[in-house]
Amino acid sequence: MAIDDLFRPLTVRSLTVPNRFAMAPMTRQASPGGVPGVDVAEYYRRRAAGGVGLIITEGVRLADPAAGYPTSIPTIAGDDVMAGWAGVVDAVHREGATIAAQLWHQGAERADTDGVVPVSPSGVDGHGKPKGRALQRDELSQVVDHYARAAASARDIGFDAVELHGAHGYLLDEFLWEKTNLRTDDYGGSLAARTRFPAEVVAGVRAAVGPEYPIIFRFSQWKGTDYAASIAADPGELTDLLGPLVTAGVDIFHPSTRRHYVPAFPDSGSDLSLAGWTKQVTGRPVIAVGSVGLQTQFRSEKPGQLIEPESADRLVAQFADGEFDIAALGRALLADPSWVNRLRDGTIDGFTGYDQEKALAALA
Repeated sequence: MAIDDLFRPLTVRSLTVPNRFAMAPMTRQASPGGVPGVDVAEYYRRRAAGGVGLIITEGVRLADPAAGYPTSIPTIAGDDVMAGWAGVVDAVHREGATIAAQLWHQGAERADTDGVVPVSPSGVDGHGKPKGRALQRDELSQVVDHYARAAASARDIGFDAVELHGAHGYLLDEFLWEKTNLRTDDYGGSLAARTRFPAEVVAGVRAAVGPEYPIIFRFSQWKGTDYAASIAADPGELTDLLGPLVTAGVDIFHPSTRRHYVPAFPDSGSDLSLAGWTKQVTGRPVIAVGSVGLQTQFRSEKPGQLIEPESADRLVAQFADGEFDIAALGRALLADPSWVNRLRDGTIDGFTGYDQEKALAALA
């Protein structure tokens, strides 16, 4: 299998991605008042023109004051906002790419400096410390409705898919993680119970967008507050975690890792990455992410730490082994919006992320 195989299209429900590369979601806080402007449209357009087949937007705040802060993070409610997003979608589509809106509720990780009280499963943050308040049982359906309305709005604007942010210690992930889900009702306790609310969100979104509109679900083992965290200790628990989400309507999984090639469960005797295991236990298409195209891992514990330089050969090998269907790039696309075109055209060696000497000089 050659690099050319990464430039074949992928169709999932109504979505056809022209190649196997995505832009990973990255928060920017560049939308004053929550309204994405022409600069936001240009930001995404450049990455689409640079060869990315699927743009996944920065996290988009639900239309609930408790969902996110600051207000410079875009939302998805209001005429000005909708018009702004329509401009973004049009700009990306003109370059031949597709685009998904990532729907985001920050949960207990929301800042509370504006007087709005953060809400979460149990009123504790990722450090296990009290913060905000716990969601009451009768409030959960309201949160589901916020997700559903946001997804329907994204579809109506022209987004090709939605992604539900269930990773990194935010609301949906706070339900999944036993450290932040201390509930004693049927939304807490066992892994099956902790998965219940995220599955209800997926089901609510599916009902709102219809049977053919693609739903992506992003999840992670690691959290912003704990790189060593885990919600699934082995492939069996991963199956139990993701199975209800498949049943509820997830079409594509986006397992977020800090290094896309690291074995997820080394004690199992397998070198499969988290993306590879996710695809194996769900049968769904998978987006791999985590230091793709770079030689420094995401948020290294040691400042300036270098890891083995990323190789296109390794990415191709993982794809050939069926570990993922799409590779998502983040920092590499910030450094060079044309990274994907470079790979296709054979000029990737000119990218700084592959140059050990340049990287070391930049860290000096």
